[in-house]
Amino acid sequence: MTYGHLLSPGAIGPMALRNRVVMPAMDQNTCDDGEITDVVVAHYEARAKGGVGLLILETSAVAWPVGATSLHQPALSDDRFVPGLARLAHALHRHGARMVVQACHHGKTAGVDAMQDRAQLVPSVPLPPEDVDISALTTDELMRMAALTGGKKATQREATADDLAWVVEQFADAAARVQRAGMDGIEVHAAHGYLLSTFLSPRFNRRTDEWGGSVENRARLMTDVVRAIRARCGDGFAVIVRIDGREYAEGGITPELAAHHAVLAEAAGAHAVHVSASAPNALGAGFTDGPLPWQPDQYVGLAAVVKQSVRIPVIGVGRIMPDAAERHLADGDLDYVSMGRQLLADAEIPAKLLAGRPDLVRTCINCYVCVAQNFWDGTPVCAVNAELGHYDEGPIEPAAERRPVAVVGGGPGGMEAARVLALRGHRVTLFEKAAELGGTARFSSLTTPMNAELVRYLSTSIKDLDVDVRTGTEATAEAIRALGIDSVVVATGARRERPAVPGADLPHVLSGDDLRALLTGDDPSAAARLPWHRRAVVAAGRRLGLMSSMDRVRSLSKRWMPIGKRVVVVGGGLVGVELAEFLAERGRTVTVLEPGDKLGVEMAHPRRARALFEARAHGVELVTGAELEAIHPGRVDYRVGERSQSVDADHVVLASGVVPDPTVADRLAAAGLDVHVVGDAGEVGYIQGAVRSGHLVGRSL
Repeated sequence: MTYGHLLSPGAIGPMALRNRVVMPAMDQNTCDDGEITDVVVAHYEARAKGGVGLLILETSAVAWPVGATSLHQPALSDDRFVPGLARLAHALHRHGARMVVQACHHGKTAGVDAMQDRAQLVPSVPLPPEDVDISALTTDELMRMAALTGGKKATQREATADDLAWVVEQFADAAARVQRAGMDGIEVHAAHGYLLSTFLSPRFNRRTDEWGGSVENRARLMTDVVRAIRARCGDGFAVIVRIDGREYAEGGITPELAAHHAVLAEAAGAHAVHVSASAPNALGAGFTDGPLPWQPDQYVGLAAVVKQSVRIPVIGVGRIMPDAAERHLADGDLDYVSMGRQLLADAEIPAKLLAGRPDLVRTCINCYVCVAQNFWDGTPVCAVNAELGHYDEGPIEPAAERRPVAVVGGGPGGMEAARVLALRGHRVTLFEKAAELGGTARFSSLTTPMNAELVRYLSTSIKDLDVDVRTGTEATAEAIRALGIDSVVVATGARRERPAVPGADLPHVLSGDDLRALLTGDDPSAAARLPWHRRAVVAAGRRLGLMSSMDRVRSLSKRWMPIGKRVVVVGGGLVGVELAEFLAERGRTVTVLEPGDKLGVEMAHPRRARALFEARAHGVELVTGAELEAIHPGRVDYRVGERSQSVDADHVVLASGVVPDPTVADRLAAAGLDVHVVGDAGEVGYIQGAVRSGHLVGRSL
């Protein structure tokens, strides 16, 4: 596909843009008491270098610390913050990018107000009742969230007319500082449950004065802010308004109401609207309804509704990948495309598309590792981009001494190590005993299709860097030494141990490795655990090449799998929860037995909350505190507390007992080679741990 629409130039009011790619505001929490730091500049400059047309600085507090959500967010409340903003603007402009600042008063989510004993400003009190679901959160996560306010409970007060006049003035003053710093414009944040959006929302705004009642009155605060900024900054300064295209709550903003808000914003002088969404219960699955989507193109329809009502440009957001972005622009659904987490995963998406190399785009796998950090004011990191959140490490530099290096294992950790080593100039040979690269990530793409994108990116990258890839090849000390290699990176993954209970070795009890081998055909001997008729089908599928593609296996599995109708999954971690949903979607009755009190703890909590919600919606029974006692043909015995229970099972899948496997590393080290262990072979950390450890070793040799 070509990207003629996505890469075409455009304009938002007075601001000319080189393409239609927008990086929306995403908090990085790397400011120092509101001041822009070197790390902030490095983060945004990387994306400006990568070709992004418009970057939006993360949510910045107009009256900081009043109405602020963090002491580490950018501040706009004093002239002392202007030099840092100017340094950032200069850094981005020299790479051809434009930048606006997202300005906000956080209202009911102003954590700093709670911390400093100020009542939060809201349109009406009390706030509407909200059924907060914290069931997916661990105690450690809850403690870290509570620590943000020092354990203090937030209070609210209804904003007076004087308060609102002050808010308008704070936005205008902030915009003037942003303009003085040389920035190209401002984005007025009127979405996501912050102060302006709660005034827009009939769910939160129950006032009967000039600030409530009618749509126009509820929008008065937003329109007054836009008018004040236009009056203060003039026609040469761009003003964007971010609105909710929908509130996923009864009595909240509807798409039709959002379109009305956009019309009012345009009439007040906005040059563009940026259409997002929000939802209550941000600690549960609601966070992935809005503002962080879990499905591709989740908010595109909302932007399309708004676009029908306004003449100014509409910016769409919501897991929009490059190919989809091109289609939506061509179809006229929107005018610009925000790529948030995608640009955290890969800062160079526009440059790669412009170079005709979409195959080298490192796609976000939608794991929410980055945004989870914002719940406790942490610096976002990325499971697939090991540099995010680590800009203090500097860029990858060429090796002082270029030499041959072997990598053993072609999963994410091994391929990332190979990529970085080759990027630095080393001559890399990668050994993978399976016929395909990807390791466990390739298999996990059955249940989590986005993992295949990581395998695609890494395998393409190492091929592009001339890494000598030897699949179907066992790595021995002799083979490595024959290549003149002394240094070896071992990334051979973990092993799965069977539980020490009666019946764990019965034929219908499958380890994760067994299941992987059955569904991928990597190890034909695994089919020996199946009855003869199922063995015959699996063998036929292997001969016909049907198992070579995980997409094909995923599709075929909806019609037939070598798995019985009643399945017990032992272990409710990341693997167990995702596998359970996968099986339930394919008509299996699934029970998950987890000995701990929480499920999916290896996942970032927004992904965990969504995964558990979806698993339950598909009928999966999730049992915590369940100690496995015995496995019988057709039955599993377990205990919860003092009570013994049983559940019927045609198959049992073991999704627990994952431990590092140092076998290959120990063997090669004993042969005198210089061995460096990455990924689950050293410490179980799944994709995030594997990529990060592989990256660090690649930097160090």
